[in-house]
Amino acid sequence: LDMYNLTLLVLPTEHDKEVIAPYEKMEGVNVVYGDLTVYDDVLRCVKGADVVLHVGGMVSPAADYHPERTLEVNVTAVKNIIKAIKAQPDPDSIKLVYIGTVAETGGRNAPIHWGRTGDPIKISVYDFYALSKVLAEREVIEAGLKYWVSLRQTGILYPELLDNLDPIMFHQPLNGVLEWVTAEDSGRLLANVCNPDVPEEFWRHVYNIGGGAEYRTANWQFMNMCFDALGMGSVEKLFEPHWFATRN
Repeated sequence: LDMYNLTLLVLPTEHDKEVIAPYEKMEGVNVVYGDLTVYDDVLRCVKGADVVLHVGGMVSPAADYHPERTLEVNVTAVKNIIKAIKAQPDPDSIKLVYIGTVAETGGRNAPIHWGRTGDPIKISVYDFYALSKVLAEREVIEAGLKYWVSLRQTGILYPELLDNLDPIMFHQPLNGVLEWVTAEDSGRLLANVCNPDVPEEFWRHVYNIGGGAEYRTANWQFMNMCFDALGMGSVEKLFEPHWFATRN
């Protein structure tokens, strides 16, 4: 905050207001209550911006329960942001940072279990979240903006993760793998990408985001770590292997 002025678009729900309240009175923070699917709300936030960080939208597991709404929100939001940027006096000076997802490249069973440069778009069946992110990412890439980047985010580790036990855990093969990243490192990424010294060649590309080799685990290993922290025991004692998907 000592380097940037922030404008935050926040849904006007009681929960969101409670979450944002500690930051609302901070110097350099301007909170706009609105909706990403409402163009005028987005326009209010984009006016005067040097960098637009698009980190909002619907994600799994909520996206799995509301697929049509997910498509509407995630794609409409990007269209509104692009339209708002192009409506500015000098759109070529505004940088758009879009957050994609590694889910765009689909299931990662061996031998393609780690992400690679050049992996094709290959959405898993019934994954409306990934579908919405692919459609939105295409809007960004083909918008004709001078400065854009898509950061395909991986799973984020955050303190409340263990509060969100959901049937989505059974959608992942036990032997599937994921390279996680912490919420703190994800925040550093967003802060660093706003630096005016970011080299020109960084822009107009798509990047996979991960926390590095030390954050790579198989799904059964990760669940064992989580359940151990909760005092629940191991995966072998809690579940039957056939309860889990064999591909995703």
